[in-house]
Amino acid sequence: MRKIRPTTNFAFSMIAVLLSVLTVVPLLFAIIISFSSEASIAKKGYSFIPSEWSVASYRYLMASMDSVGRAFGVSVAVTVIGTILSLWLIGTMAFVLSRKEFPLRRLYTVLIMIPMFFSGGLVASYVVNTQLFGLKNSFLALILPQACSSWYIIVMRTYFRDNIPNELIDAAKIDGAGIFRIFFDIVIPLGRPIFAAVGIFEAFAYWNSWYYAMLYIRPERKELYPLQYLLYSIQQNAENIAANDNISGAVLKNIPAESFRMAVVVIITLPILLAYPLVRKHFTSGMLTGAVKE
Repeated sequence: MRKIRPTTNFAFSMIAVLLSVLTVVPLLFAIIISFSSEASIAKKGYSFIPSEWSVASYRYLMASMDSVGRAFGVSVAVTVIGTILSLWLIGTMAFVLSRKEFPLRRLYTVLIMIPMFFSGGLVASYVVNTQLFGLKNSFLALILPQACSSWYIIVMRTYFRDNIPNELIDAAKIDGAGIFRIFFDIVIPLGRPIFAAVGIFEAFAYWNSWYYAMLYIRPERKELYPLQYLLYSIQQNAENIAANDNISGAVLKNIPAESFRMAVVVIITLPILLAYPLVRKHFTSGMLTGAVKE
């Protein structure tokens, strides 16, 4: 292969730098706005250099620290339990579908792929989850509706089929290993990259989820609110108060509606930024391995 020219290499490097900057700038912008005063935002709009700095949005957030701390614990529990459950359901189903000796693998593959193209709809899913499964006002309502993804089953099945030798599975069976022993001692260690890749996507989905709390958790069960939905509710309250003409100007001055919106973005994004470096190696390996297979 011919060596890449220095000018071409420089051009590609500049493109990578530009894409990196475009990725980082929005978060940096959100942080700056979260520390801007409401007067500065009203005068200059969103600006990288505000005329006045303020921590009013974070003070407003600290005033609800009891409920925020509880909601943070709920989000952590939902993320950890949901990710583990998702990996178990997705991994076991994908492993079964990857085995050629399973006679119904084609039928189950088709059944799993149907929800990728067709959905029963919001009303149907709500009725099933509340009336049939009784998930309304339940902690499980934040976990079970998104616990299994058809797309990730297909992705993981393909990885298992292409990267775990059949001879290794057959040798384990000859040695007397059962299916669960094979899964825990062979499949999980060899599939660590794809488990990490799918796991981080599932963890992000659970951490950022607020829709199911809005759908299934009523206001009388606020102790089940995850962090994202609680911060969304606090933000809505701040905006509603700021938009109320009957509230005095002194009170409105203390409601940082605009900057608080960006403070919510910072609070939600920070744990993800801290967690990603821990799984980056396996995540990248899993994504690249899947990219070079048919």
